[in-house]
Amino acid sequence: MLEDIGQIFLVALPAVFFVVDPIGVVPIFLAITARDSPKKVRSMALRASIAGGGILFFFALFGGVVFKVLGVSLSAFRVAGGILLLMTALDMLRAKTSATKTTAEEEKEGEAKEDVSLVPLAIPLLSGPGSIATVMVLMSHGRHVVTAIPVLVSIVLTFVASYFILNGATWVQRALKASGVAILQRVMGLVLAAIAVQFIAEGGKDLLGPR
Repeated sequence: MLEDIGQIFLVALPAVFFVVDPIGVVPIFLAITARDSPKKVRSMALRASIAGGGILFFFALFGGVVFKVLGVSLSAFRVAGGILLLMTALDMLRAKTSATKTTAEEEKEGEAKEDVSLVPLAIPLLSGPGSIATVMVLMSHGRHVVTAIPVLVSIVLTFVASYFILNGATWVQRALKASGVAILQRVMGLVLAAIAVQFIAEGGKDLLGPR
């Protein structure tokens, strides 16, 4: 049991952190909060992190029930989630913001808003379709309720880190510069791509296997 929890955690933490990608959100966050005071920026970073974590918590715990009601099989969702995650990973390998997270129009709309903590920051930038699909697929790997713990812990750790990264966005941007952010995104994208392929392979095996 402890070995299963450890293995799930080793996959879950990088998967959740990389798909949420708070470092990649830094340039967008700086752009849409450029006219705000440091106090307001800190407040929006906190609210966005809490809201984003809450959204992923909800889908991690109850997303499977929703899909059962809709009649969607877990195997099919693993494949769909893997494809969506792969699309995000390929965009990260090209050091660009995935269209599954946000569009240029949404970013411009965010710049004009007074409060961007919920939209577009919490959703879809931090908790978009890719991250929602990822936590749901990760939750489906456990055979016991206890194995859900590493996924939930990974969500908490990711959004605690997201708050500190966004709160210190100016420092992060100065330290890493555009080239540093791009390099990190490509490395994270490579890891995500491997995890996405694993999701697709496992789901496909279940779908095509003997019934």
